[in-house]
Amino acid sequence: MSQWRCVGLRWGRSGPALAWHHPAHGDRTSPLSPGRPLGFTTGSGRWCVGVRRGARHTPCPAGAEVSASAVSAQCPDCARLDRSYSVAADTRTDDPRPYDAYLAWFGPDLIKVGITATEREGARLLEQAALSYTLLGRGPLMAARRAEAVLGAALGVPDRFPYAAKRAAREAPPPQWERAAALAALHARACALGGLPESLTLCPCAPVHHDAVFHLDRVRPVHGVIRLAPGRTVAGQVEAVAGPDVHLTDSADRALLLDTRQLAGWPLAAAPADAATTAEVAAPVREAAKPEGLF
Repeated sequence: MSQWRCVGLRWGRSGPALAWHHPAHGDRTSPLSPGRPLGFTTGSGRWCVGVRRGARHTPCPAGAEVSASAVSAQCPDCARLDRSYSVAADTRTDDPRPYDAYLAWFGPDLIKVGITATEREGARLLEQAALSYTLLGRGPLMAARRAEAVLGAALGVPDRFPYAAKRAAREAPPPQWERAAALAALHARACALGGLPESLTLCPCAPVHHDAVFHLDRVRPVHGVIRLAPGRTVAGQVEAVAGPDVHLTDSADRALLLDTRQLAGWPLAAAPADAATTAEVAAPVREAAKPEGLF
């Protein structure tokens, strides 16, 4: 029998929402606003979410099962297909849309450079859980990509960080003015570089802060990170959402973190209002030895 399956978290104009897919009924979303209850029980297994490009969804032809602990909810074949025409994988170099090169602040000494399609209007920075950011320049895809490479080579600015470092910095971020000053200093150094493409139009430094949209004032030090398995229940109140992470408070007043990247692919059933969390809760990782992927 077909079921609704979670396909992850989506950031839109109205904020974050869990996205769902049903083979017969299509797609729907459930808003994740602060203060609302969240309670579900996982099904018997986790399956590949297939490939989505824009509004078109292609189911996994093999109906492959995915490990409960995997960050990606795609099987290897669907992941390869997804990256076969991908800006992130440099396999889509003919994209005619304008792109923005940006500087994103995640924590002290955690500023990265990246690119995003201009038409996405900053949604990429919300998905990455950037606490603050500023645009560097706008232009064709390969010009933005070249700027990203120049900053990496000339200034040592990375294009990724371990995700655990982002989470730890989120719990007690410095004030906005301090983040803005760090972005402004790097923006000035970047603009003074030789080697930036002429087709990239430089943008003035204008920091954007996500404190309000992420509800950082509601984020407490994380007691534990939820580990999903078949037939386990997660229940609590949504406190904040940043990137793919949902911060919850459960009935024992524990500050828990749910990584919705690992929620994707599970069929979920509503849990009773008085349900308790039975999923494993692991101690949070405060540091990571190597990058966990491109963010």
